[in-house]
Amino acid sequence: MTAVPGRRSSTFTRLLRHGFTDPSAAERLLELDDLASVRSDPVLFEALGATADPDLALRGLVRLVEADEEGERQVLLDTLITAKPLRDRLLGVLGASEALGDHLARHPRDWQALVTYEASDLHPGVAEFERGLADAVDADSLRVAYRRCLLTLAARDVCGTTGIAQTAAELADLATATLRAALAIARTAAPEDAAQCRLAVIAMGKCGGQELNYVSDVDVIFVAEARDGVEEHKALQAATRVAAHMMRLCSETTAEGTIWEVDANLRPEGRNGPLVRTLSSHLAYYQRWAKTWEFQALLKARAVAGDPELGADYVDAVSPLVWQAADRENFVPDVQQMRRRVVDNIPADRIDRELKLGPGGLRDVEFAVQLLQLVHGRSDASLRSGTTLEALRALADGGYVGRADAAQLDEAYRFLRSMEHRIQLYRLRRTHLVPEGEADLRRLGRSLGMRTDPVAELNKAWRRHASVVRRLHEKIFYRPLLDAVAQLAPGESRLSAKAAAIRLEALGYADPAAALRHLEALSSGVSRKAAIQRTLLPVLLGWFADSADPDAGLLGFRKVSDALGKTPWYLRLLRDEGAAAENLARVLSAGRLAPDLLMRAPEAVAILGDPEGLTPRTREHLEQEVLAAVGRADGAESAVAVVRGVRRRELFRTTAADIIGSYGTEDSPAEQDLGALVDRVGSAVTDLNAATIAGALRAAVRERWGDTLPTRFAVIGMGRFGGHELSYGSDADVLFVHRPREGVSDEEAGKAANAVVGEMRRLLQLPTADPPLLIDADLRPEGRTGPMARTLKSYEAYYRRWSLVWESQALLRAEHMAGDAELGAEFIELVDPLRYPAEGLGEDAVREIRRLKARMESERMPRGADPTLHAKLGRGGLSDVEWTVQLLQMQHGWAEPGLRTTRTREALAAACAAGLIPAEDAEMLDEAWVLATRVRNAVMLVRGRPGDTFPSDPRELAAVGRYLGYEPGHVGDMLDDYRRITRRARAVVEERFYGAVV
Repeated sequence: MTAVPGRRSSTFTRLLRHGFTDPSAAERLLELDDLASVRSDPVLFEALGATADPDLALRGLVRLVEADEEGERQVLLDTLITAKPLRDRLLGVLGASEALGDHLARHPRDWQALVTYEASDLHPGVAEFERGLADAVDADSLRVAYRRCLLTLAARDVCGTTGIAQTAAELADLATATLRAALAIARTAAPEDAAQCRLAVIAMGKCGGQELNYVSDVDVIFVAEARDGVEEHKALQAATRVAAHMMRLCSETTAEGTIWEVDANLRPEGRNGPLVRTLSSHLAYYQRWAKTWEFQALLKARAVAGDPELGADYVDAVSPLVWQAADRENFVPDVQQMRRRVVDNIPADRIDRELKLGPGGLRDVEFAVQLLQLVHGRSDASLRSGTTLEALRALADGGYVGRADAAQLDEAYRFLRSMEHRIQLYRLRRTHLVPEGEADLRRLGRSLGMRTDPVAELNKAWRRHASVVRRLHEKIFYRPLLDAVAQLAPGESRLSAKAAAIRLEALGYADPAAALRHLEALSSGVSRKAAIQRTLLPVLLGWFADSADPDAGLLGFRKVSDALGKTPWYLRLLRDEGAAAENLARVLSAGRLAPDLLMRAPEAVAILGDPEGLTPRTREHLEQEVLAAVGRADGAESAVAVVRGVRRRELFRTTAADIIGSYGTEDSPAEQDLGALVDRVGSAVTDLNAATIAGALRAAVRERWGDTLPTRFAVIGMGRFGGHELSYGSDADVLFVHRPREGVSDEEAGKAANAVVGEMRRLLQLPTADPPLLIDADLRPEGRTGPMARTLKSYEAYYRRWSLVWESQALLRAEHMAGDAELGAEFIELVDPLRYPAEGLGEDAVREIRRLKARMESERMPRGADPTLHAKLGRGGLSDVEWTVQLLQMQHGWAEPGLRTTRTREALAAACAAGLIPAEDAEMLDEAWVLATRVRNAVMLVRGRPGDTFPSDPRELAAVGRYLGYEPGHVGDMLDDYRRITRRARAVVEERFYGAVV
C-alpha cells in the first residue's frame, strides 16, 4: 500500500470515494497490524462508507479490535466480513455514536449482542429488556447492562430496522425495565423498608407516553400504601427511602457513567412536596389544588414499576380528573398562558438552533395535540392516548384536525424527532440544540440518509419542517371550526357544532354560538372573498384567542369585513402585507376605543399595513393638513367636521401603535422602554389636539371675520395639554390671550375674542360620529367667574396684583399651542417670573402648596375609591409625583435651566442631574408616574371612556392586565405590583414633598 512520492495511493482515493473526510488518518489506521486481514476488503470499505461518519466508524472499530482479547480479534473481524447484519449494525452504531464506541472499547465482548438476528430481537419489549438487565446487582452492573441493551436498540435504529415511533417506544420500554431493575436492587438493599410498604412507580412525560428520547429525564411519580399492620407514616418513610435509592441508582455518575436523570418534580407541590404520597393524598391534591398544566402532564401517566395493582389504581383514579380539566374555572386563562411559547429563557444565540422549544419545534406539536385532547377527550375516549403521534392520528380520524394538516404535522414531527435522536445518540447527552460545526452537521445529515450534500440538504429539510409546524400548530385549532360551519370538504370527518362550540369556549370565547355565526358569515360560500377569509381566519382566531376578549375581536373583524369586504385592497392588504393582519387582530381585541374609532372610518385599516403607518405625524404636518382642509371647506361646521375626522384618524393611529407596542407581535417584541411608549402617546395626542384647535380657530375666524380677527389671538396649553402628557380621554386645559389690533377698541376686541372662543368650543362639541374635544378654561384668572379671554395687559395686571401660589404652580405647564405665535411667546415671557421665582419660593409659599396638596388628597378622592389603586389622586399616583416635581421646579427653576420645562419626566430627570433628588428616588417617582399613566391609558383603551381606577369587570380588568404585560390569570400580580410601586413612590413623596426642606 506504499504510494509513489507525490501521488495519492489507491487506498486514499477509495477512502475519499467512500465518504472519509480525513483519508490520510484513515489510511494510517488501516495500516495497523490488527486490521491486516481486512484492510483491502471491499466489503469493509462499502460498509464504512454507508455509515453516518466513516472516519468515526473506523476509529471505533480500531479501538474495539485493540480492546478485545487477542484470541477474539480475528473472530470479530471474520464475523464482520461474513455476516452482513452484524456488519451493518456494528459499523452503523460506531459511525453514529461516539459514546457507544466508548462503551464497546470498555466492554469489547458486548459486540456479540449484535450478532443475534431473530424475530424477537427485531422488536423487543419490556420482557426482553428485563432479561437483558437481570444480572444487574448494583449501579455499575446496571449501567453496563443498560448500555448493552441500548447498543442493540441503537443498531436497529441506525440501520432503519425500526422507525422513529418504534425506537421511541423501545426506549420507553428499556426505561421501564431499567426502573424495575433499579427498584429491585433498592428493595434488596433495604428488605425491612420494602416489607413495610407497597410502592408503585408512575411514568410521566415522554416515558409515560412511550415516546422517549435517547437521553431524556425520566419523569416519575411515586405512590405508596402501608402494608397490613404498618402505620402509614412509617410506611411512607420506608417507601421514600426505597424510592430515593432507586432514583440514585439511575441518576448518579459512577465509573460506568450515568443512565439518565430520574425526575420526580411533576409530583404534587413539585420539589416542595413529599417524594412519596398515598393514593388518597394524591387525589386530595389534584381535586383541590392542581393547576391545568398538572392535568396536562397526567395525560401521559402510566404505571411502570413496583406494585402493579396500586399503579393501576392510581391511573384509574386520576384519569377521570384529566378529562374533567376543561370544565375547571381557570381552564381558559391557563390555556391562554400555556399557549404562548416558552422561549424567554432560551439565549438569543440558541433560539434558532432549538429543536424542542424554539418556534416550529417539537413542543409546538406536542402542546397542540395535548390541548386538543384535553378539550375533546372528555367526550371522545378514542383521543386518550399518551403518545403524540397516536393522538394526532385519532384527532384526524375524528375530524378534530384536518387530515392534510395532521399528515404534514406527522411528517414534520417524525423528522424533528429523528434529528433529536441522532444528535443525542452521538455522545449520549441530553440536548435539543442542532450543532453548528460542519462535521457534526455532515454526520447528522448522513445519518438521516442525506448523502449528496448532507449539510445543505439537512438545513433545507429542517427549515421546511419547522416552517410547517410554525404555520400549522396554531391553525389546527381553528381550521376544523371553519369546516364545521362552511362544510366545504365533502367526505371528510368534521367537528360537530357542539364540538366546535366546546373548542371555542376552551380557547376563551365567551359566546361560542355567536362566534360560530360570525365564522359562517365570513367564510361560507365559493366567492374569492370567502376563500381568502378561510385562509386568514385560522390565524386571526388564534390572535383573537391570545387577547382578553376574543369575542370582541371576532365581532369587530366581521364588522370591518362587512364594511370593506367589497373593496379590492382590504383582503389583499391582510393577506399580503404580513404584519397587517396581526396588527388588526391585536387592535380589534384589545378593548373598545380603537375598534370604535376604526368603525367610524374603516378605511383607516390601511394604516396597519404601512411600515410607517404607526408612526405619529408631526404637529407641523397635522396643522398643514388641517388648515388646508379648512381653507377648502364651505363653512365652519363642514370645516371642523373634516378637522375632527383627521383627529379621529390620528387617534386611531396612536391607539393602534400603543396597543401593538404594548402587546408586541410575532415579528416585533413588546416595547421594553415603557416611559418612551408613554411619552409617544402623550406627545401624539397633544400634537393632534393642538392641530385640531388650530383648525377650529381658523374655521371660527373665517366664518365671521374672514382672514383676520379684530384682535391678535393665541391659545395657551395648560395642565397635561401644556405638558405634552395628554391621555386618550383628557380634556384640553387652555388659557386664551389676545391683543387688540391697531385701531380696534378694547371692547370690540374683547367681544371678538370671547365670540371666537364660544364658536370654537361649539364646533368642537357638535354631535357627530367623531369624538368631541372638550376645551376647559377653568384655570384662567378668577376661574369660572372670569372672562374666557383676556388681553395680555389684563393678565399682567391680574398676576401682578392677585395671583395666588397655586396659579403660579399651574403656569408651570403653560405653553403656546395655537394662534398668534408671537403673542404666545410674549405670554410665556410674562409668566416665567411667576413660575420660576427668583431665589425660589418662600417658606409661606411652600407651606401653602403642601396645605393645598393635603386638602386635595382629603377632599377630591371619590367616595368609595381605593386610595392605593387610584391612578391620579391615590397614593404614589400622578398627583403625588407631579406636585413633588413642580415644587422642585418652582424652588430651583430660576437657577437650573433644565427645570424650565412643562414635561414632568424631563423636569424630574433635570432635578436628578442637578443633584436636587437622589437617582434612586427619581427612578421610583418616574416608574410610578409611567405606570399610573399607562393605567389611565389602558382603562380608556379597554372601556372606551376615561377612568382613574382599575375596572371592576373581570374581563376588562384582564384586558388592562394584558396591555400592561401580564399573562392571563395574573391580574392579582398586576394589582400587587401597582401597590408596591406606588407605595415606594409615596415614601419618596413623604420625604421630598412633605418632609424635607426643598
